[in-house]
Amino acid sequence: MSSVERLDPNNKGKARKQRVRTLWISDVHLGTRDCQAEHLSQFLKHFHADRVYLVGDIIDGWKLRGGIYWPQAHTNVIRRLLTMSKRGTEVIYVTGNHDEFLRRYSALMLGNIQLVDEAIHETADGRKLLVIHGDQFDVITRYHKWLAFLGDSAYELTLTLNRWLNHWRGHWGYGYWSLSAYLKHKVKSAVNFISDFEEAIAHECVKRGLDGVVCGHIHHAEIRKVGAVDYLNCGDWVESCTALIEHWDGTIELYRLADDQARQVEARAAELIEPAA
Repeated sequence: MSSVERLDPNNKGKARKQRVRTLWISDVHLGTRDCQAEHLSQFLKHFHADRVYLVGDIIDGWKLRGGIYWPQAHTNVIRRLLTMSKRGTEVIYVTGNHDEFLRRYSALMLGNIQLVDEAIHETADGRKLLVIHGDQFDVITRYHKWLAFLGDSAYELTLTLNRWLNHWRGHWGYGYWSLSAYLKHKVKSAVNFISDFEEAIAHECVKRGLDGVVCGHIHHAEIRKVGAVDYLNCGDWVESCTALIEHWDGTIELYRLADDQARQVEARAAELIEPAA
């Protein structure tokens, strides 16, 4: 049984927290209407992790400058993380560009919660991974911030369409699907941007003598090799609803909400068929 199969919230008789070594989540963008906070709370509820990395853009400071949007679901995510910390989970908050206002407090420690700009994580099988949000390797974000803000506005339009699309998909019984993630695979300039980003951050790992990197920023979840470097991107909880999970043997799994939902539908369908067989 895979880890994602054990996350089924309808499996009440067998439901128990899964013990894992590490969780990585990034780009939650609390404070925005497109944040999938309810899904994230449900995801976190099913794990007991030794360590959780929040890999940047957890709180969207850019958006909050223009007005406060903070529903109860967003508070619930913070409460869930605080509860995990209280129960012994080490929470490491790695700052990103949307929550760059926190960078002035880097190295702050509050109990089991630590605020950093980057970290080095050693996996159970001995690999050393750079954990960093990744905006430092995005030329537009670093040197042309006005373009980043402009791009952010266009991205918001896509996410609005994404929100309405999934509202109607849910109404007709279909699972979550990301329009914006689909476009990233189809638009050549987006594909090239992602490739350049991956190459730049992998090069930094080679310079530092590290085995790999865990990052976020580009909202494109992936586990792959870039040369000799292990490239792991957490994705996001705005469009893709993805995370990385390290198991006790050091293997790292990419969790996708859409895949999890599809498995749950298949499992329920199988349960309905079995009695009739």
